[in-house]
Amino acid sequence: MSKRHAVIIAVGLFASASALAQTETTGQAGPKQATPAGTVPATANPAHTAAPKAAAAAPAPTAESRSAAALALTHEPTYDEGTTQRIKDAALSYSDLAVRGGWPAIPADAKFALGIQGANDDLLRKRLILTSDLAADKASGAFDQDLADAVRRFQARHGLAPTGMMTPRTLAAMNVTVQKRIRQLEASLERLENTNFSFGQRYVVVNIPAAFAEAVENDLVVRRYRVIVGKTEKPSPTLTAQITSVVLNPTWTVPSSIAKTEISAHMRKDPTYLSRMHMEVLDGHDNPIDPHSVDWSGTHTPNFTVRQQNGTFNALGAVKIDMPNSYSVYMHDTNQRNLFSDDYRFDSHGCSRVDNVRDLAAWPLKDQPKWTRAAIDTEIATGQHLDVAMAKKVPVAWIYLTAWMTKDQTIQFRNDVYNQDEQLLEATAEEAAFFSNAGNHPLTAHMAQ
Repeated sequence: MSKRHAVIIAVGLFASASALAQTETTGQAGPKQATPAGTVPATANPAHTAAPKAAAAAPAPTAESRSAAALALTHEPTYDEGTTQRIKDAALSYSDLAVRGGWPAIPADAKFALGIQGANDDLLRKRLILTSDLAADKASGAFDQDLADAVRRFQARHGLAPTGMMTPRTLAAMNVTVQKRIRQLEASLERLENTNFSFGQRYVVVNIPAAFAEAVENDLVVRRYRVIVGKTEKPSPTLTAQITSVVLNPTWTVPSSIAKTEISAHMRKDPTYLSRMHMEVLDGHDNPIDPHSVDWSGTHTPNFTVRQQNGTFNALGAVKIDMPNSYSVYMHDTNQRNLFSDDYRFDSHGCSRVDNVRDLAAWPLKDQPKWTRAAIDTEIATGQHLDVAMAKKVPVAWIYLTAWMTKDQTIQFRNDVYNQDEQLLEATAEEAAFFSNAGNHPLTAHMAQ
């Protein structure tokens, strides 16, 4: 554990203890680093900026419209070279807020309606003022448009639909304690301090808890896409790699773990499953073998490979973005594109399915004039498998941040979907205790240096 991070943890713990002595969810502006007086600078106060507006009635969203809407929220990257320092600043700001008592809890049965005075309207206003979602001079009054806009700001920076209405998920997010928010910032800081990523002029980031991918160029997000990442029982890994190629009309080599469990189970119930799914069984030399000669009992490690042919039925869809790594995961299309409309997008076996993936595929290939988006669409339409190598590899990072602050001083929070924050902090605390004790023992004192 770094000394710098140890300071943050110590400040957070002190703040939590002081707050007690004095007295979840998954988007937009929040408290800024406090000035010496402990106030938020007015110029950085999000309450003085426009709140995200509720979407008007419109046709069913498309991949392109979803990407455009996501990009319209902000062009600030989730992850850049200054993210670690900004998370540190945010943790200090929230620690200061904890010392002052944190924020009030909103009663679970509280009722709010636009234009109607409610018993808890002023309490809600206080809650939103403390995190700078609402201007300090709006401390009282009925649930008006200013308060609805503040709720939208809060929802946006917690990854919730910015409706401006106090939904159950919004209420739950508001009632997460400041101490827990500090722990999220501490865990996110710890992860980044142990991440070695070479930022380039262009790079791609997938933040797993947010279920979004960003294409960053010259320190600005130029593309943002919804993604589907790993289920809680099959989590997507954190990693750094490089995009090396774009595969059009890919085949899918089924991972052995899926072949042993899911494919085997299907074959036991329906011996025609492989043929219906356009899959073939191959030996160690890629030669086809008779599926009926395979032991589908599921009790043995597969000594064969199952491969799905390319086509509209293929699980990888029409595009695979290859990024060699020790986890054998990658980004790809899907033949179940309806899943991108869901808010909860943790449904893969570890890989990342990307909404509007053809657009993402064209972006790293833009230095190769032959491969425009139109050219990619044309090639896919032929149905022929083609591997397009990158002339210049593009760095990619899959990160796990449940809390971060962007350059415009917006503090964001997301759900800890894989329950990794507390596990990390517990392990960090145990490590710190070990080295502290080691420093007091003559045989292990050198380990604490």
